[in-house]
Amino acid sequence: MHIRSIRCLPQIRFLVQIKIDNLVKSRTLGQQFATGLITPTLAPHRWGAKKEGGFSCEKTGRMKMLKGKKISVIGGGKMGGALIGGILSRGLLPAGNVIVSDVARERLEDLKKAHGVQTTQDNKKAVKEADVIILAVKPQNMTEVLTELQGVLDKDKLTISIAAGISTDYIEGLLKKNARVIRVMPNTPAMIGEGATAIAGGSHATGEDLALARSLFDAVGISVFVKEDLMNAVTALSGSGPAYGFVIIDALSDAGVNMGLSRDVALKLAAQTLLGAAKLCLRGDKHPAELRDMVTSPGGTTIAGLKALEEGKLRATLMAAVEAATLRAGELGKKK
Repeated sequence: MHIRSIRCLPQIRFLVQIKIDNLVKSRTLGQQFATGLITPTLAPHRWGAKKEGGFSCEKTGRMKMLKGKKISVIGGGKMGGALIGGILSRGLLPAGNVIVSDVARERLEDLKKAHGVQTTQDNKKAVKEADVIILAVKPQNMTEVLTELQGVLDKDKLTISIAAGISTDYIEGLLKKNARVIRVMPNTPAMIGEGATAIAGGSHATGEDLALARSLFDAVGISVFVKEDLMNAVTALSGSGPAYGFVIIDALSDAGVNMGLSRDVALKLAAQTLLGAAKLCLRGDKHPAELRDMVTSPGGTTIAGLKALEEGKLRATLMAAVEAATLRAGELGKKK
């Protein structure tokens, strides 16, 4: 890390804490985050950090990849709104190059007001005018939407689906021959720019298509490439994972209250502790077990707590949760 960046860390932490406190106090802002009407924000080192001489090469490359492209988002719900906010706030595309289609006129008006994008209730119109189509509709509505778009979605357009449990084979089967399809699995933290997304290409998706998809979803967090047959595991781990994290944060908060802390202090400490631990893991220079050992002194408080966790089978329970969710994802995929 640049020495100047290191010196700025205390100020950055201070500003971030102020923003967190303001968000916690504001119910209206919380509701806007939940609906994707507030633009996601990312840490400077992740996106477009200002460097001497201009913006990062990484961001510049993404902008070139998307230059002149038009994107259509079919479904302007929470995830669709989050993606739009991320794409525009990172400067990947101008608002005029994004068109959103949704059945809810009020939702379209909200998105247009928040982001300045084009809107329509005509899915075909939205697709005809775009190079990249993001299908952000519910899985149960996917067949109906694909059937409607059969005549306009072809190999000249890249189709990206975020619908859980819907395979690229299924989508390709309902579209024109050689359709370029990519399947992704984002998660809800994408709504605040901290998502984790897995990407899998279909039979005719190119390397350039995959790189373009990654540039889009990196705008709302991080992304990885996986084989499509592992998507159910991804759904169970990172797709459902935020819920596991919330349960743990809630339990830690209850524990703090049980030991005498106020609820607001306990909740803030629990959430920030997991956030800090996650960031240490993402630095990538130490295994989680090694990071755990750094906190664990012989005969100390941490080892006593870890012993209680092992006796309660926390590790085995989390593994069982991911396994159960993976199996359920497979079952739901067969019911489409």
